[in-house]
Amino acid sequence: MEPLTGEDLLRKVKELDNLSKEEKARACGYATLTKNGVERVNMMKFLNALIDAEGIDLDGKQNGQGRGGRSASYRITVQSNGNLLIGSAYTKQMNLSPGDEFEISLGRKHIHLRQVEPEEQYF
Repeated sequence: MEPLTGEDLLRKVKELDNLSKEEKARACGYATLTKNGVERVNMMKFLNALIDAEGIDLDGKQNGQGRGGRSASYRITVQSNGNLLIGSAYTKQMNLSPGDEFEISLGRKHIHLRQVEPEEQYF
């Protein structure tokens, strides 16, 4: 069995919610037999595949070759400290950079963010 990756891996892991991580890895195809016929679960490959499927980049490298992972849901949740966090998937999609500023306006059932253009400086 070819090991599961991307959305297939995430879906299978959610289905196997009640199993241990080793059992999940085995069920997702991350187990092999040694020369002596002993089963070996490759947890490192399994965990790395999960990290990739979630779209987390631990190397800090940007390459255009995504491996599946999550798609943007366009929903966020208020954090325990009261903050709203807009994830990098959205800021990348909007080509935002650190330091970009927004004006917030509150509607009856929504929040509008309007990007503030940097003021031109005259000398």
